[in-house]
Parts: sequence; C-alpha cells; structure tokens
Amino acid sequence: MTGSVGFLALARTTFDVDLADQITKSALETLKSAVTSVIGDAALVMDVNTARSRATALAESGIGALCVLQATFADSTLIAAVAQIVECPIVLWAVPEERTGERLRLNSLCGINLAGYALARDGVDYRWVYRHPDDQQTVADLEAALHHPPHGIDRPTESDGLLEPLQTIAPPTLDGSVVGLVGRRPDGFEPCDYNAERLFSLTGVSVDVVDLPALFEAGNQASTEAVAGLRGKLADTMTGLDDVDQAALDRSLRIHLGLADLVERRDWDGVAVRCWPECFTEFGGAACAGMALLTSNGTPGCCEADVYGNVTALLLQQLSGQPPFIADLVDLDRVSNTGVFWHCGLATHEMAQSGDMPRATIHSNRNKPLLNEFSLRPGRITLARLSQSRGRHSLVVGGAEMLHEPLPFSGTSGVARFDSDVADVLDTVMANGLEHHYGIAYGDHRDGLRAYAAHIGVPVIDL
Repeated sequence: MTGSVGFLALARTTFDVDLADQITKSALETLKSAVTSVIGDAALVMDVNTARSRATALAESGIGALCVLQATFADSTLIAAVAQIVECPIVLWAVPEERTGERLRLNSLCGINLAGYALARDGVDYRWVYRHPDDQQTVADLEAALHHPPHGIDRPTESDGLLEPLQTIAPPTLDGSVVGLVGRRPDGFEPCDYNAERLFSLTGVSVDVVDLPALFEAGNQASTEAVAGLRGKLADTMTGLDDVDQAALDRSLRIHLGLADLVERRDWDGVAVRCWPECFTEFGGAACAGMALLTSNGTPGCCEADVYGNVTALLLQQLSGQPPFIADLVDLDRVSNTGVFWHCGLATHEMAQSGDMPRATIHSNRNKPLLNEFSLRPGRITLARLSQSRGRHSLVVGGAEMLHEPLPFSGTSGVARFDSDVADVLDTVMANGLEHHYGIAYGDHRDGLRAYAAHIGVPVIDL
C-alpha cells in the first residue's frame, strides 16, 4: 500500500445513529494512530449519492487504500457505489457489539458480511478488521490489513475427500420441491439473488413467484374469526400480546393467514418473503412471527426474499425433522469463542429455552409487531448454507453448541460456541465472500449435508 489512506463510515438511520457517530469518531482517531496520512472525516454516509461524492473526492486525492467503517448495518448499495469509483484495496471494518439483551444497535458485523459478498462477486480487492476502536489489538490489525494481502483468501474452499460419495449415508433430495417467492429481494441484498434454471438444474427445486399485493390481498380476505382464532392459539404459547399495538397485531396475523392461504393454494414447500419495508409501510404489520408459524407447521419461511436461504432451510428440515432457523451472524467474541445468531423474531417457539415462554414484541427498527422474542435453547446445532459466493455453488457446513445464555439481543437470538476458533470462522466467512444468512438446525447433521454436497456435485466449505 502506497499513499494516504482514505476513510469513510457507512450507516443507516434505522439503527442507533448516535452510537454510530461516537464509534466513527473514535475509529478515525485510531486509524490516524495506525497510519501516517489519513484523508476523510467522521461524517456518516447514509445514501448512494453521498457515497459516490465522497468516493470521488477520495479517489481524486490519490489514496493508496480505503478504510470503510461499517458504523451500522447497511445494504451493499453504498459499498458497491464506493467500489465502482475507488481503484485501491478496501478494508472493511466492523465493531463488536455489547450483548445487552436489548435492541441490536449497530449490526456492524453483518454489514461487512453482506459487503464482502458483493465485493467478492465483483472481484474487488478487500480486507477486513473486526475490532472495537479502543481494543489494544486494533492498530496492529489495521496495519496488517492495509499492508498485506487478505489472510486466508487463498485457502482451499473444499475439504479433502468430501466430494467422495459417502456410501453409508443416503443423501437427502429436494427434487420436486417448490419455493414460493413473494416479491423481489430488497436492493443491496445480492445474496438473495437466484437463477431459476440454475437452481432447478442443481437441486430439483423450482420457484413460484407472486407479487406482494397477492399476499396483502390474501391477508385482507382472511375473516375476523380466523384472525381471532389465531390470536387465541398464540395466547396459549406466548406472553405480551395485549401489550403491543392491537391494530398492527391484526395486520401481522393477517400476513400469516395470507401466507398460509398461498402455501395451500399454490402447493409450496417453503416460502421466501420480501418482508420489509412494504409489510410494515404498506400493510402495517410484521411478517416475522407469521413466517415462524409457517415453519412450525412444516413450511419454512425465510426473510428478505432469500430463495437459497429457503432451500437451505428445506434441506435442514429434511435432515433434522425439526423446524430450521435462518439467521444473521451479528457478533463474535474471541475470548469466549462464541458468536451470536440473531434475526428479528423469526425463530419458532420450539426453539425457546425450557421455561422461557416466548414474548410478543415489536421490530427493533420498524416498531411494529408481531415478533417472537426469546433466547435459543441450548444444544448441538448444525450450520449450513447453499452458497453462490464468488459465482460458484458450494455448501457451507459447520457445527457449534448453542449455550444456555441470557437473551443477547432483542428478538430471537442465541449464543453459540463454534467447533472452530472464531477468528477462523470470520476469516472463512470473509475470505469466501459468504452470504449473510446462515441456516441453523438442532442436532449434528454434517454428514448428511456432506452426502448431499457429493450428490449434487458441489464442494464443501467448512465453517
């Protein structure tokens, strides 16, 4: 790396902007102690036009590298706009977040996960740092990222022998399965892209697409008796229904009834939904608990119109015989060797810790119900993702132990201790440009997943 280092920080208003501002100012000072010349300021970049303007100014200044702080989660439209302009290595910087049991204030780690996928797809030279600005190791990690090629980028992406047929295990099959896709993926969520012909050729899974108005119409047509009946059933399995906005609760229950109607009429095996922002902004409720109810009933639901995430859920459901959970990896702790898997409120009630009755809650960024809230129960878990990272198919396979821990962040989340060191987990995720959604199922199903990878002829990435 030659020349000055550029700096900018990405954020979205739906997260804790005040905290992001504090972190950014601290990060800029830390970067200045790591390198001789830094160009840039601590003003948060929150839209594409500003990202382009700031990137153009940095490029014209002749920077030799660019440090991009993911001050909060942001979709990849911001980093993609920057990467199209600057022609130098990019360091993606995320910060750990305190596990308070309250809202996920920054979701910074998931931000660089999503950014890494987009940059890897486009062949951009990127590196990564995951440290708080005040961490004593941060300066050394920044220096290493700025001056050396990405660590782990050339590691093998498949394990020796895993493509050999596993004679003792009959591989699962998804042939003939249908994923219902409601709406298109949100902008800046490239991991949720799919090619229907390529997916069918690989897995035998087809995709049936309807638009969001079809869901909203089905929800509106649900009878008041059906809504009341569903509410009554939920009251037996969760607390707090009376404490949330009742009009928004009605809308959220109707989303479930609308989805259930589509599943029955169109014979879907799983469903991927463009759950935001329109479910909130146009229909008035959250899809989270509604999709969790579908999953409990054997039809896995997946957020953000993530088709490959839903295929992963179908695979895990078949192997485990239990409801799967598609979640973000939002925090890593090097001391305890643990990570937090979280999603707004999508996990099913079956995944709650014993004696921990699920609570009705609101979406932390959109402030509407209905979401499930509880800490995931302890036990052995399998991690998986049918991946398209770097333009090639693979199957991500990992193992961990979900721990008996208090709720780390609001919604449905849990603390897991990985079989691998968390530093290696992070390097594997970032070096391979993996997707930001991870499938979780209780039990150890890694051999079954490897048998499936051999069956469809894709390499395995060990997480």
